[in-house]
Amino acid sequence: MNDRGNKKALKDHSLWAPNPQLAYKNRRFMDTNEARTLRILAEYLEPQARLSRAKVENTVVFFGSARLLPRDVADENLRKLEAAIQANGGKARPGASPASAEGEANSLKAARMALEMSRYYEEARELARMITEWSLSHHKGKHFIVVCSGGGPGIMEAANRGAAEAGGVSIGFNIKLPFEQESNPYVTPELSFLFKYFFMRKLWFAQPSRALIVFPGGFGTLDELFEFLTLIETHKLGHHAIVVLYGTEFWKRTVNMDWLLEAGTVSPDEMTSIRYADTPQQAFEILTRDLRRNKAMRAAFRHPFP
Repeated sequence: MNDRGNKKALKDHSLWAPNPQLAYKNRRFMDTNEARTLRILAEYLEPQARLSRAKVENTVVFFGSARLLPRDVADENLRKLEAAIQANGGKARPGASPASAEGEANSLKAARMALEMSRYYEEARELARMITEWSLSHHKGKHFIVVCSGGGPGIMEAANRGAAEAGGVSIGFNIKLPFEQESNPYVTPELSFLFKYFFMRKLWFAQPSRALIVFPGGFGTLDELFEFLTLIETHKLGHHAIVVLYGTEFWKRTVNMDWLLEAGTVSPDEMTSIRYADTPQQAFEILTRDLRRNKAMRAAFRHPFP
């Protein structure tokens, strides 16, 4: 490319400026492909510095669907839909096509399912509250064992909400998406993070984690679950951690672990880190029992942070 072509390329990429400036303060440059390595490093170093200053060393990570609603919201949505249908005598709107009638029936079915699934929101909220209260009872500060979520709605919101209701702090590792996903209002502001790269966000989910509690969810939840299991299986996590699958019926239908064992694609030893729970109390007992047995955590229980 000749000099004229080089100048045109710089202008086209909005990098050219008549006055020079420090490269790391050049926002236009920092948003380019050439600066990707710097952005990746920043998403490691900035969270590391903030978590270190806050003395966050141990987290309990909550994963699950962003689509699950609080019970009161799901109940209100169903009531409104049923009232609208009832106003038409329990039938489709006058003049509605068969497709519209089918759509209304599907909407009603979905609203009922949303109400049924809202139990997981409430139970995640309760479990996060219990964990936070237990952590605070050790009188080692609000950052001893911290509830951590993806910072968005659904199960993530429930986890942060429960921690806030217990008087503790909680982490939100949010992700920048093509569609906006704002941080939920229950994340502790100084522990609210925003990532561009999924793999850096996953690193920070895993690095300080002592347990992963996985509520019903979709593709993202499954991705995070198997990423975590792979890190544990390959000893890349660097420390002991367990995985609690919350909602036995959901998870037994979603992932047939027994068949994986029978087929020989996983070993019995690889299944020892997975537990099932169906109530907040059951999950809480599994978690706290494991933490008390954890050699690294036993020292933390005995001695305060320096």
